[in-house]
Amino acid sequence: MATVAFIIGDMVEDSEFEVPYRKLRDSGHQVMVIGQERGTVTGKQGGTFTTEFSAQEITPEDVDALVIPGGYSPDKLRTDPQIVELTRQITRAGKPVAAVCHGPWLLVEADVLRGRQVTSYPSVRTDLINAGARWTDAAVVEDGNLITSRGPSDLDAFTDTLLQRLTTVPAHH
Repeated sequence: MATVAFIIGDMVEDSEFEVPYRKLRDSGHQVMVIGQERGTVTGKQGGTFTTEFSAQEITPEDVDALVIPGGYSPDKLRTDPQIVELTRQITRAGKPVAAVCHGPWLLVEADVLRGRQVTSYPSVRTDLINAGARWTDAAVVEDGNLITSRGPSDLDAFTDTLLQRLTTVPAHH
């Protein structure tokens, strides 16, 4: 089973964290939650979530895949150089990176979208195009190691695509 990291911050979209987190955990994957620091973050809908690790405590070698939920969290996280660098390194290592809704904003900041096919919440489209990506309006877009979706209504397809991808990832120890 894979080790999957979620990167979240305050104002994360609750369902975009909770649905994939629960499905991955229930499928037997090890799930870790990374934030700017260890502690508690508050979701957009009022949920509270615990970040178990700070970005400084994790290396790309510690994880097999990365999930970036949306909400306002990615906009806050993209100002943190350590979060951005961790995202960049995991993406460049070719590990699965799944970003939903506003999550691709973190990929813009990590400068890993040039020439890549992605989707997102519609308001992020121009930022993705300006970062060199090709934007498509679809429930799930896969391009190499990137998996992107538009928002909460796509969570089942998003999570199922990630789960399928994880069946081909060699588990790390």
